[in-house]
Amino acid sequence: MKREDSNNTADMLISCSSSSNQEPPKTNNNNNNANDIIMLSSSCNTTTSTYQDRLKQASSEEKEKQLRRSDVDDGNEVERTKLSLLRYLAERQDPSSKEVDDATLRRFLRARDLDVEKAAAMFVKYLKWRAAFVPKGYISTSEIGNEMEQNKMFLQGTDRQGRPVALVFGARHFQNKIGGLDEFKRYIVYAFDKLFARMGGGQEKFVVIGDLEGWGYANSDIRGYLAALNILQDYYPERLGKLFIVHVPYVFMAVWKVVCPFIDTNTRKKIVFVENKNLKSTLLEDIDESQIPDIYGGKMPLVPIHET
Repeated sequence: MKREDSNNTADMLISCSSSSNQEPPKTNNNNNNANDIIMLSSSCNTTTSTYQDRLKQASSEEKEKQLRRSDVDDGNEVERTKLSLLRYLAERQDPSSKEVDDATLRRFLRARDLDVEKAAAMFVKYLKWRAAFVPKGYISTSEIGNEMEQNKMFLQGTDRQGRPVALVFGARHFQNKIGGLDEFKRYIVYAFDKLFARMGGGQEKFVVIGDLEGWGYANSDIRGYLAALNILQDYYPERLGKLFIVHVPYVFMAVWKVVCPFIDTNTRKKIVFVENKNLKSTLLEDIDESQIPDIYGGKMPLVPIHET
C-alpha cells in the first residue's frame, strides 16, 4: 500500500519551541600571493626548532588528554560517592531499598542531576507507588484484558546498541471505558516490565516506534497519554532510549500541543518525528535491517507483546 507524506508535519512537530538553523560562515576564496610564498617558504625550512616545537605540542596534547581523563575519573568518583549517600538515605527511609541494585539507584540519581535529596525522595516515592500499584510484583494479563484485546503493542528485536524495540499502533488505542484509566496504567506497567525483562546485561534503555497511521480523534486519549508519560518520567527515569513517531497525521498536532509541555527536556530530546519518505533510512541509523519490523521494509515479523 502506498503511503503519502504529510505536508511537513514532522518539521512542525519536532519541538515545542521554535529553533533556527545558522548557516556556516562563508570563507574567502581569494588567493593571496604573499601567503602562498610564506607557506612555501615555511614548508621548505624544516629546522631543529620546528622539530622541538612539535615535541612540545605533542607533550601539551598528551597533558590535555590526561587532564580530560582525570576530569572523567573525578566525575565518576563524585557519582559513586553520591550513589553511596543515596543508598544510605533510601535505606533509612525504606528498608526494602536494600534489595535494589546500584544501576536502579543510579538512574534516579542521574534523573535528578546528582541531587541526592531529590533523588532519594523520587526513589522512595517510586517504591511506595510500586508496592501499592503492583502488590504481587507483576501485572497479569487477566488484569488488563480490555487493553490486550486492542492488540496494539508488539515487542520486536533490538537496536544496534542492544536496546529492545517496541512497536505501538496508535490507531488501535481507544479509551478504556470498561476498566478505565487504572487498567490502562496497569497495561503500561505490564509493557515496561516486559521490555525490562528482555534487556541484556548492562542494558537499561529501550526504544519505541509509535505508528500513528490511521490515527484520528476517536483514538485521542489525552488523559491516557499523560498518565503513561507520568509513569515513565516519575517511576522509570532514564529508561527511554529513543521514541520514533512515524506516519504522523496533521490532526495529531492538536494533541501534541497539549501533551508536549508536560514532557521534560531530556525526554523531548529522545523523540524523533520521522517523515514517511525517510522512514526506513531513519530506522536503519539505529536498527539493523534484520531487526526492523517487516511492515517498514525490514525482516522482523511482528510479535504481539503477550507472546514474548
